[in-house]
Amino acid sequence: MEAEAPAGYRDPSGRHGAVALPARPEPIAFDADTTALIVVDMQNAYATKGGYLDLAGFDVSATGPVIERIARAVAAARAAGIRVIWFQNGWDPDYVEAGGPGSPNWHKSNALKTMRRRPGMNGRLLAKGTWDYALVDALRPEPGDIVLAKPRYSGFYNTPLDSMLRARGIRTLVFTGIATNVCVESTLRDGYHREYFGIVLADATHQAGPPALQEGALLNIETFFGWVSDVAAFEAALHSDEARRIPV
Repeated sequence: MEAEAPAGYRDPSGRHGAVALPARPEPIAFDADTTALIVVDMQNAYATKGGYLDLAGFDVSATGPVIERIARAVAAARAAGIRVIWFQNGWDPDYVEAGGPGSPNWHKSNALKTMRRRPGMNGRLLAKGTWDYALVDALRPEPGDIVLAKPRYSGFYNTPLDSMLRARGIRTLVFTGIATNVCVESTLRDGYHREYFGIVLADATHQAGPPALQEGALLNIETFFGWVSDVAAFEAALHSDEARRIPV
């Protein structure tokens, strides 16, 4: 017999018996078969001393525990058969994909602005094939995972993400990564407008900027665009679902 769903339970798959996840502002349910775990921009650029964010003046000293929790979320997702999708943000070595002065990205990208201020860094920050662009050593895609390059904050911009998700029947996106207030939030928000259910594992994300930006991004997400949970709850929900599936 399947466990009774908690009060406030939402089942985006439309089927009974989906995984019930404690979350804010209310519990949400998802079907592992129609869910993807998104790992946003866990590159040296964003998470490592000497990477772009660090060189641009952002604090990356607290990313170690976030990386560890992302690894746990990835392991739990794989064990449950949930597709893992990795994003890498950056551009070709000549920065053509970044856009010129006619692009808002040219004016707002802190990586591009840093290189203009410090020309000696040109070609080092977020350029494909560089250490800066590479994923951190502690997080590695495995066969069956999907790795997508993206040229802007949102993972839906100029990538095949939407068509890949729809082709696989995926309806729910669980987010981890950097930066909560920039690439994570913008991708989740774009997904919301495409009718995807978005969940953020808050302790497996990190903001670009002061802690208040993390708090603000999570509040904005839970109020307007999605749900907020954590890695331990995600692991427990998947474990409970796996136990529930075992015949007795």
